[in-house]
Amino acid sequence: MRKHGVRAKQARKFKATTDSKHHHPVAQNLLSQDFRVNKPNKRWVADITYIATRAGWLYLAVVLDLYSRRVVGWSTSDRIDRELVIQALKAALWQRQPGPGLMHHSDRGSQYASDNFRRILRSRGIDCSMIACRLDMRRG
Repeated sequence: MRKHGVRAKQARKFKATTDSKHHHPVAQNLLSQDFRVNKPNKRWVADITYIATRAGWLYLAVVLDLYSRRVVGWSTSDRIDRELVIQALKAALWQRQPGPGLMHHSDRGSQYASDNFRRILRSRGIDCSMIACRLDMRRG
């Protein structure tokens, strides 16, 4: 393998991206697993993932429009903080300029529940929705 420059693929390590044990208020689950949308900019969903790089972890926050299933905003950072999700939301707002009636749905992570993030949603008249519980598929 060394002679031909081939390396074994390493197993990915699990990295937690959701801290739901925080003091921020949690929004009601307005989405309730209803993914049917009849026009754009009515329901956006957001999440954070991570990417291993040679320099360390890179965090990626993404906002999707459920109507088109397309990315409407994203942000990357070497820190998993509220600024990561705020920048992704601002990118989506700039890109799409949504009108009234938009719902933003995410997990209960401290980044999405932060006062700063929810203040932006309120200022734009966006309804905040958060998943009712986190399902941990690794534990069954």
